[in-house]
Amino acid sequence: MAAQPSFVSLDDFEKHAYARLDRNALDYYRSGAQDMITVRENQRAFDRIVVRPRVLRDVSTIDMQVTVQGQPISSPICIAPTAMQRMAHPEGECATARASVRKDTCMILSSWSTTSIEDVAASTPNSHAPKWLQLYIYKDREATKRLIERAQDSGYTAIALTVDTPFLGRRLADIRNRFQLPPHLTMANFSDQGKAQVGKADAASAADNASGLAAYVASQIDPTLSWKHVQWVKSVARIPVLVKGILTAEDARLAVDAGVDGIIVSNHGGRQIDTAPATIDVLEEVCHAVAGRVEVYLDGGVRRGTDVFKALALGATAVFLGRPVLWALSYNGEDGVVEMLDMINEELRLTMALAGCVNISDISRNHVRMLAQPRL
Repeated sequence: MAAQPSFVSLDDFEKHAYARLDRNALDYYRSGAQDMITVRENQRAFDRIVVRPRVLRDVSTIDMQVTVQGQPISSPICIAPTAMQRMAHPEGECATARASVRKDTCMILSSWSTTSIEDVAASTPNSHAPKWLQLYIYKDREATKRLIERAQDSGYTAIALTVDTPFLGRRLADIRNRFQLPPHLTMANFSDQGKAQVGKADAASAADNASGLAAYVASQIDPTLSWKHVQWVKSVARIPVLVKGILTAEDARLAVDAGVDGIIVSNHGGRQIDTAPATIDVLEEVCHAVAGRVEVYLDGGVRRGTDVFKALALGATAVFLGRPVLWALSYNGEDGVVEMLDMINEELRLTMALAGCVNISDISRNHVRMLAQPRL
């Protein structure tokens, strides 16, 4: 039996996935919009922030516990919603959910999962680790309402409403590959074949060089949405509603005015509008606009414990990892995700100790300094 590879960084999981996944899945997971400038900037922007360590602080014991939406978790490193995880591993979202429970952290399930809301919940019975559901608002409002109700009935404790996708960003790899969900998989949260299947683009879309997913979004997702629809989701849900996809102070203030319970600073992994700013570059702007009225989270580009530390110093309550979870899932399923989370948690623990912080509340704006930012 061949020995398992020895990984020492999250980048190692990614390199392994590149050699393992088929082209359709790999390009879907790794691709971003257009020239993928924002994809690269999401990671590079962390390098323009330096840590200001404090010394002689007695860091023999480190406590990384935080609360998200009132629920305690073991660390501020959580799992972002990523679609179609069974393309990475046969157990897909269930494996990821079990890993989140083993690490006692929060997981957001994509509404475009290849495992149903109910089956993911059933895979982790009697768990106290929070699960949230990521949600798109479909043109079919009843279908959207049913997703919310099913999540509530299955024990999910928040809705993360994606607000940056009236149309799908132009993802060149998916266009070249004519991306489609493999025939043995479906969008498992839908019984309607029109919503469950992501197949080849129809003739009109093909003429525009659209991927199957772009055609799906154009046919199913409502581009007329406005802030009143956030209030509609609030009126339906009995659990907290967060918005995912905020990048400006102006929208952050509007989100709070609309009554949201939290904000996820996100550029959709660089997959929507290319040359949008890196999320870490706008995190502080959003936190200042919110002024502590709701919790603010961040996803995008987090690959190291120092990245997590910097996000917390700039005001994030927690961070969410997307692609690293997929790479780890493709490597070794549930155990791969646990191994990846262990690694970045230990990096955060070490960063906190070397910076003189014994708990998350010790991490402050004084612990980081921003370097000059180049133009994109």
